[in-house]
Amino acid sequence: MACVGGQIYFAALKSVYNGILRPKKLPFSPLPHYNMPRRALNLQSNASSDNIEGSPKWEDKGLLKSKELYNYVLETSVYPREPASLKEIRSITENLPEFFMGTTPDSGQLISMLLILLNAKNTIEIGVFTGYSLLLTALTIPDDGKILAIDPDRQSYEMGLPIIQKAGVEHKINFKNSPALPVLDKLLEDDINKGGFDFAFVDADKSNYGNYHERLVQLVKVGGLIVYDNTLWYGTLAMPEERVVDELMRKERSYLLELNRFLAADKRIQISQVTVGDGLTICRRLF
Repeated sequence: MACVGGQIYFAALKSVYNGILRPKKLPFSPLPHYNMPRRALNLQSNASSDNIEGSPKWEDKGLLKSKELYNYVLETSVYPREPASLKEIRSITENLPEFFMGTTPDSGQLISMLLILLNAKNTIEIGVFTGYSLLLTALTIPDDGKILAIDPDRQSYEMGLPIIQKAGVEHKINFKNSPALPVLDKLLEDDINKGGFDFAFVDADKSNYGNYHERLVQLVKVGGLIVYDNTLWYGTLAMPEERVVDELMRKERSYLLELNRFLAADKRIQISQVTVGDGLTICRRLF
């Protein structure tokens, strides 16, 4: 996952954990990136700590607070249809302290359907992490399809790369080991790239989703989709701020509250906010 200059979500979380980022009014401006201590999130003061041994690690990220119901969705609808290569990347990711930065399997299932319905062939992914959503996209688009994947953290990308290679889809991926904004700005210098992408997926630092949006709404074609991850932020957007204990959750919560107001008012797009994972906002470019 990436941040303003294309920094992955991992780097963005590093920033907010160190208390560097400050909420700004839209339009967002680029922010620096720092190191994040590896620790668990504390979402609210009465958050339960009695995780069931062996239960899916995604449950605390999902908005379905009944573990049994979320397990039912995963076991009934998601896991039986999940390709083996995606299961392998998910297994690697779940062993990392930052596992929560991975795309949830139920979100991935929806993204795959959107790609198919859109007949997407040329896509952008801002924020890669270990590559779950990247591999999912590569498996879904046609053999001659292309993904521009942007992430300055090559080390995390390379964790999933052998699985991507084994799946035989590496040729679809153009990985840019770079911050995202310079790459997007370079694309916009050539008018041929404007409207040249069918689909974009952003799973990055929340402070700069607005920066990505202003560029992607030019790069994605009319009728194309831009999908933002984490836009309900573990359900904290509906909580009183005093109940959100973790500083990370408070800072990013403020960015996302502002972003959601901005997207709702943007007449260039049609939106749908979906309650899978910890929120996906699907934006369809209208003009």
